[in-house]
Amino acid sequence: MNWQPEIDEMNARRTMAEAMGGEEEVARQHGKGRLTVRERLQSLLDKDSFKEIGTFFGNAEYNEDGSLKNFTHVSRVVGTGKIDSRPVCVDGGDFTIRGGWGDPTSFVGVGRFSIEQMAVDRRMPYIRLLDSAGGSVESIRAKGRTMLLGGPHLYGPWHKLMAHVPVISAALGSLGGEPPVRVAAAHWSVMTKETSELFVAGPPLVKQAFHADITKQELGGYKVHACQSGVVDNVARDELDAFQQIRTFLSYMPQNVWQQPPRVTTGDSPDRRDEELLSAIPRDRRRQYSIRSLINHIIDHDSAFEISPLYGTSVVTMLARMNGYPVALMSNDCRVSGGAQSAAGCEKMMRFIDMADTFHLPIIYLVDCPGFMIGPDSERDGIERKSARLAFAMAQLTVPAQAIVLRRSFGVAGAMHGSLSPLNLRYAWPSGDWGSLPIEGGVMAAYRRQISAADDPGEKRRELEASFEPYRSPFRTAEAFDVEEIIDPRDTRPLLCEFVEGAQEVTRTQLGPKWRLGVRP
Repeated sequence: MNWQPEIDEMNARRTMAEAMGGEEEVARQHGKGRLTVRERLQSLLDKDSFKEIGTFFGNAEYNEDGSLKNFTHVSRVVGTGKIDSRPVCVDGGDFTIRGGWGDPTSFVGVGRFSIEQMAVDRRMPYIRLLDSAGGSVESIRAKGRTMLLGGPHLYGPWHKLMAHVPVISAALGSLGGEPPVRVAAAHWSVMTKETSELFVAGPPLVKQAFHADITKQELGGYKVHACQSGVVDNVARDELDAFQQIRTFLSYMPQNVWQQPPRVTTGDSPDRRDEELLSAIPRDRRRQYSIRSLINHIIDHDSAFEISPLYGTSVVTMLARMNGYPVALMSNDCRVSGGAQSAAGCEKMMRFIDMADTFHLPIIYLVDCPGFMIGPDSERDGIERKSARLAFAMAQLTVPAQAIVLRRSFGVAGAMHGSLSPLNLRYAWPSGDWGSLPIEGGVMAAYRRQISAADDPGEKRRELEASFEPYRSPFRTAEAFDVEEIIDPRDTRPLLCEFVEGAQEVTRTQLGPKWRLGVRP
């Protein structure tokens, strides 16, 4: 007598679980241009690396003789796998089973097990593949009662996750209720362009509340959340592109906060001096230039991975490599509102800085900031509060950070580069132009009556501006040691590679959660 009958039943249950919601529901999922949860796990993870946890967690039906009739897995598949040979925890919603219905037990786990807590305890990156319509009133009928949600079991692991391991969220379907909050509760998130949406309540509830017809994409598509709200960081063409982006993002991250980010061999010399940098900044201050092209002359070749490119677009934030080391790089884009610091840009930078500080990424800020965005829209966006929060994030930095002033650095917004970190030395290019406010605007404010009274106001204004021209030379600032060094633009890459190399000696002593250094997460 052996245990083969039980093994046969185990295999039968596994086959039923892997069938998910059945052929009809799987076909419906494919008809929407979406993969099933198990296809997603196969596509994301290294081949044959997925190890499921809770394979037999679900609802079973039995024949009269007690034998198994049918088994339906819960609408969530969790386990471990590998990405580029690195172990990760993965968590996928299964829309083929009751639309990925958000039964709290299927989302959190039961008893002592939680996949989120496992990621914390094993210090492994945690990846969510979200595809769930959220809660359903059907649960009321099924349970015979309503539920009072809440308690530490529901959200308890989230703050621990964010403080200890990289957390990635992918929106891959129509997400309602709680799942959209899980999208936001991540260090980085991505959504598919045409096949995903997220909202706290979908079109039927919007119509009930506001008597308005609206489509899912209009309510919560990428044009809303990647371009306007900033809830989602990046957009993918399709699910396979989303998985590739996940793999790329993770390549810059350490396994957890107790490790430094991994260095790779890029084959790009740290001593490279590109001649193009000498003419990258136009002499005419009104002319624009491509900040991304400029950055590509400084970082390792083909190492840029931009974060939130469609949100707060006057600011550029990206992960990149310098001599193989991952760095967090940010700058202003003069082609968007002159590079002015907007409320959205402040929020974007704040989140980016916090992520870099959590995972020991040295920060590089290439400054060309004309000041804060002005006007009624900016005031309604709360520019003052958002800028104050950005200033706090900069003041709390613990990782080494380096600012290089490319061109403009005006007012409070421009001044924020100086508080990046106590380790920050300020370097500037000869094209540097700074002050409490631009001379052009300052002349109009200080000499308004004199200009208005002149026979030729325009000529008078230009005459006054020209009288201030000698004072804006960066060398006069350097004479007072208000800027530590002015450098040849071509020396920028070698200088920053040396900075990043030296930063490793500092971050090596800072491993662990930020609160160990007196900063709460």
